[in-house]
Amino acid sequence: MKAYWLDGKAGLTGQALGVEGVHNAQLGTGPEFRGSLEALKDERGYVEEDVVALSPATPNLDALCAQFVDEHHHDADEVRFVLEGEGVFDIRSRDDRWMRVVVEPGDLIVVPAARHHRFMLTEQRTIRCIRLFKDRAGWVPPYRA
Repeated sequence: MKAYWLDGKAGLTGQALGVEGVHNAQLGTGPEFRGSLEALKDERGYVEEDVVALSPATPNLDALCAQFVDEHHHDADEVRFVLEGEGVFDIRSRDDRWMRVVVEPGDLIVVPAARHHRFMLTEQRTIRCIRLFKDRAGWVPPYRA
């Protein structure tokens, strides 16, 4: 995981992201990640899980990605564990600055509920990740004006 402030490119550590309320961890891509995900589910009350995959072969990829690039938030945490590929989360800090977080295989990120953010693919245009949910009700994203 690489993280930095967009306004000055100064780096951010995983600990600094945590202070901002963004849970993050490197779980690895071997079978050991499953135990860590199960512990997170138990700790935070996530009860549903699925896998989402985007790639150049995904029908209407550009239109699909366009839904995520505008600044929005969710009423529930946005939890992603990256299995393959990479993506970019721009997340608003508590004082409304942009933090950029590039996630890669083995990275776990939890964007807290009600935190404004946006998501983009990298030049690879490929990501496959596990998503965790408390329920599906919080997944109609209000967009920031």
